[in-house]
Amino acid sequence: MAGSFSLADLAPLNAGLFKLWARSIRFDHAGEWDIITNSHAAGKPVILALWHNELFALTAFGYTLDVPAVTFVSQSKDGEIIARILERLGHVATRGSSTRGGAKALVKAARVMRRECRHAVLTIDGPKGPRHEPKPGVILLARLAGARIMPIRAFPEHKHVFTSSWDRFELPYPFTRCQVRVGRPLDIPEGELDEAGMERETERLRLAMLSIDPR
Repeated sequence: MAGSFSLADLAPLNAGLFKLWARSIRFDHAGEWDIITNSHAAGKPVILALWHNELFALTAFGYTLDVPAVTFVSQSKDGEIIARILERLGHVATRGSSTRGGAKALVKAARVMRRECRHAVLTIDGPKGPRHEPKPGVILLARLAGARIMPIRAFPEHKHVFTSSWDRFELPYPFTRCQVRVGRPLDIPEGELDEAGMERETERLRLAMLSIDPR
């Protein structure tokens, strides 16, 4: 019905609250983020690979640094709400996931990365898990965009963990300290990758993510 209200209409309010929350968190990357800053300055966008449960903290950190990014959002109604918020944070939101519209979203994201020199942000075990088990989409995107993958993680000192959610989603408390860690870059080999090759590269990324610990 024309003029009907949608929760997506609250995007300006929600984005404003998120910005205030993000600014209150005391992030510390100890210089590890410099490799990503330098890559952007050189016109070489990268793929930022993160776990779904650490999405809030790392999105907040990216906002405080004004990181130009292209993100992936599901085509659900909830995804529409998230997409509008992300767009108000300056991101380009591509609609699709591993379960619906994923291939088109990857192609669009690769084009945006090259055209606008934006990093891609990908929750590699989303949207529904299993927890901390990467999907192959990140490997496909790296090949499409010719980009390296940067594993990143967040470790808030004080947070609420939603233990009933599939990913044990973490919500950092306002004003808490939060370490941001950047792992070693992963370059995907050139040439065709068969199923075994895709599994090998996905497992390599999983181990790289799990090897990142708080300082």
